Amino acid sequence: MSKTSPWVVLAALSLSLTSSVLASQSTAQRGAKPPAPGKAAPAKPAAPADPRQVVLEVQNRANATSQHYEGQLSVVDGGKVTEKRWTYDRLGSHGKSKTIIKFTSPAEVKGVALLIVNYPDRVSDQWMWTPSLGRDRRIASQDRRTRFFGTDFSFEDLDERDVDHHDYALRGEETIEGAVCWRIDSKPRAGMRSQYTRSILWIRKNNYTYAQIDNFTDDKLIRRLNYRDLASVQNIWTPRTIEVQDMARKSRTTLRLDSLQYNVPLNENQFTVQALGRG
Repeated sequence: MSKTSPWVVLAALSLSLTSSVLASQSTAQRGAKPPAPGKAAPAKPAAPADPRQVVLEVQNRANATSQHYEGQLSVVDGGKVTEKRWTYDRLGSHGKSKTIIKFTSPAEVKGVALLIVNYPDRVSDQWMWTPSLGRDRRIASQDRRTRFFGTDFSFEDLDERDVDHHDYALRGEETIEGAVCWRIDSKPRAGMRSQYTRSILWIRKNNYTYAQIDNFTDDKLIRRLNYRDLASVQNIWTPRTIEVQDMARKSRTTLRLDSLQYNVPLNENQFTVQALGRG
């Protein structure tokens, strides 16, 4: 039987001791105990969500070439309840869409129409047609914070949110009406004029829809929007009820969406200033 060299034994022993020391040092540096034999190391925690990507996913999942609905509005102001109806038509993709909102009742607002032209790199243009005046007028920037014909929506609130109009920061998670949501701060980018200096977005994690939006001017909460009664319409999760509260007036408007359809045939010619007063 051959004899093993003492030098080989010492070398093997030294290598074994060195490996053990290095493993212990690595474990100590990580501040954790080495996994027990036969057990897998604990999984690393998931990386925080990218807030811009979350908002972009909201936008992508709601993508449609067009949209139509009939809206029933209930305005509660100082104990008085007023009912209104409008039709809503939108044509085009996010950031490049055109929208027409037209009141159908009651008689005192019937025919009032608003055209909104959205852009990817600046605030929208808006024109309103008023039958009693028989003419259209462009909505000035200083008027965009005012209420839209007795509702609690301001003119600005009717614009389409585009992901590239704001900067975002993730502020953790919260539960809104039973739904686990990302809580995201949103601030208008430079050059994007807005009555709101920041907004807080609550976005449902299970289907990437808005649950609530709080709009602030400095530290003052101006308006709160809640999105409820979700339904999958043509594979697009859509809130059938939207409630907006004017925090200063202590009034609220509830909008219910009827006859909702996506990708309906609409004519580009109806989304012009000249077409506002027709029909």
